[in-house]
Formats: sequence, C-alpha cells, structure tokens
Amino acid sequence: MTLRALLTMAVVLISGAALAAVPAVRPAPGTAPLAPMVFYVVKGAPDACGPGCDRWIAAEGQIDSAAAARFRKFLRQFRDRSLPIYFASPGGNVDQAVAMGVMLREKPTVARVGRSVAHECGFEAQDSEVCLKLKQSGRELRGEVWTLDANCNSACPYLILGATTREIAPDAVLAVHSSRIVLHFRGVGTPTSAMRAAATERGLQRGDRMLQDYIVKMGADVGLLGLARTIKFEDLHILTREEIARFGIDRRAFAETPWIFENSGRAILRKTVTRRDEGDEAYRLVQWWLFCLTTEHFELNFRRPAATSAVLPTFSISNGGLASLNLTMAPLKTSGFERWGLRMTRDSLQALASEPQFDFTETSQAPDGGRRARTAKFSSEGLPGALDRLAATCPPAKANAPLRTVGSRDSVAK
Repeated sequence: MTLRALLTMAVVLISGAALAAVPAVRPAPGTAPLAPMVFYVVKGAPDACGPGCDRWIAAEGQIDSAAAARFRKFLRQFRDRSLPIYFASPGGNVDQAVAMGVMLREKPTVARVGRSVAHECGFEAQDSEVCLKLKQSGRELRGEVWTLDANCNSACPYLILGATTREIAPDAVLAVHSSRIVLHFRGVGTPTSAMRAAATERGLQRGDRMLQDYIVKMGADVGLLGLARTIKFEDLHILTREEIARFGIDRRAFAETPWIFENSGRAILRKTVTRRDEGDEAYRLVQWWLFCLTTEHFELNFRRPAATSAVLPTFSISNGGLASLNLTMAPLKTSGFERWGLRMTRDSLQALASEPQFDFTETSQAPDGGRRARTAKFSSEGLPGALDRLAATCPPAKANAPLRTVGSRDSVAK
C-alpha cells in the first residue's frame, strides 16, 4: 500500500538565556519539556512599557502546534490591540509562528522581546506550575518587564516580523538556526529510508518557499533565511545588531533601554544603548551603571568599546537643570572596553532625572589640533522611580569616611 506523508516543519529548540547579544554560534541547549506558549495581560507601574504605557501583552513559552489557535482566541477575547506585545520564546513550530505573524499584521502592532515577571508568582517561581495556571487563567496580572537577556530564538524571530513595528532592545537576544522536518506517516507498512529522505527534501523545500514569501511580504530581507540555513539545527547564531538592522527586523540607528533597578548581589541602576553614528556601518554598545556609596553620594559609570581613533577624549553630561559635569576615565581597560565615571550627589542626580533627556558630550582632538565635540541625547526614562528604589538600599553616610573612586576594587564589575 502506498504511504502518504503528512509533513510538519517544526523547530523544537529549547534555549536558555544568553549572556550578551554578541556575534556567536553556540550549541543549542538540551530539549527538556517546555510549557506551550501562553498569552496574558500585565499591568505595571506608570511608564513600565514606555512613556504613557503601563499595560502590555506577554507571549511566552514554546510555539507548539496549537499556539496559533490559542493566539487567535486570545485576540478575539481581548480586543485592545493598541497594547505592545513582549515575546520571550525558545522557538518551536515554524508553521504556527508564521500563522501568528500574519495575525499580528492584521492591525498595527508593536512587538518587542522581553520577559514579564508576574508579581503574583514571585520572581523565583515564574516557570512553576502554579504560576503557569495563573497566566492561563485570563486574569490581568501585576508585574514588570525585563529585556536583559530575554530570548526570541529559532521560529520566534519569524513570528515578530508580522508586527508593523518591531523594537528589539539592545540587551535582548535574537537567534536563528536551520529548520528540522518532523515527518508523520499514515498508512500501512514502514516507510523506507528513501521515502523518508524524499519526504524530508520536499518538506524543506516547502518550508523555504513559505518562509521566503512570508519574509518578503512582511518587508524584511530574505538574507535572514539564508543565514539561518547555514547554522546547524543543533546550534544557535545570535544575531548582531548589524544583522538585526540589515535583515529589517529593527532598523533603528539608536535604541536604548530605560533606567532599570536591579538588586542581585548589589543594588544598581542599569541602562543599555546601541547606536550607529552617521557614516558608520557598525553599531556601538554603550552601558551605564549607577550605584550608591551612601544615601547622599553615588557613582555613575559609563562603558563603551575602547576607541581607536579618538585622541585625548573627554566626556561630560548636562541637561537644563544640571550644570556640565566631567567624567573621569577608570585606570584600567578590560576586554576591549574603557570605563569612565563620575561621583554625584543625590541632588545632582535628581536634577539629571528632572528632564526627559540629558546631553552626553564627547570632545576629542581633531587632526588640525583643535577640539571637536559630538553630543548625543540619552533618555532619563525610568530614572526618577529607579533612583528612589536604589536610594532605599544605600548605607547611611559616615562622618570623615573616604568615598570610593572610579575604578576602585569595589566598584560595579561588569
């Protein structure tokens, strides 16, 4: 009897959080069972998901064979399509990812990569069975969203291509690899190896045509698919910022996170920026950290790749409510980065946070011997509230106690 092959292309990659969004090909982690993708609404603090935004849709988990049907049902029940959607997924079924991407394109949608932390679950129990049931309950949960090392891998980048607006935070991770075909035969008898090989080839060809047509329709570059084909299914290629822009996933020349409070080992505020200056092909990753010395004294650190062309650079920050303050270079360069820092009082930090943006000016020596200045504007989004949370963790000032300086052993190590 002739056997009929029912072909399903699926990526069943399971991925852990990557350490940094740098060019890399790394083995894909093992395939332990993952929860199927779940969709729910999160209510956060004011401006938690951007200026004027305090609610968003969370989509997280594996893209299983029924994900598209659940997504369509969720969208029908929840008609407010103006909310941004944050995806966190190791990947899964490519057919389902494409179907969901088509649904995203039906109305203007902002898609981002981020992990939602539901307060009802507790940070350490986000993947627990109890927390999963809460997320599946249809309730609106309270929480916050983190982009640091949030992953959208395998089939997930194809899914977010469906959104009309795609915003990938500079500290989030996108990764791709080649697809794997899962064959299901119905009929009597056992398929031969030749039948399996032929069915696999037909499935790969069908999948490539589907993805190529979809990527073009979504206004992206099919080079993304070409790159994915070169990466073994067992590996992952983390997309560089240049690739994210070149393939049309997020073409912004400047992207930044808000100031975020973190308290894992030591309380700090963190901000990450990726930027491509006019005339440059490569993006530069810029990172800010703020930590306290006492309740009234703080240290602001700025780190960037070590400059090869700048001669005698200096840096300063200012805004409408803060006089220009100069940063000091740390004595050591590590791993190709240079670090600059500035000690600030709480009053000066509050002045910095009082305006929506602050100016960051780099001055270096020009070929003619003069000084050339370039100014970039960075957002203060999230800084006022995060500063209050940081200040609550600071030790009180002690009389005559020496303050730590930039580059000291107990400064933030990153």
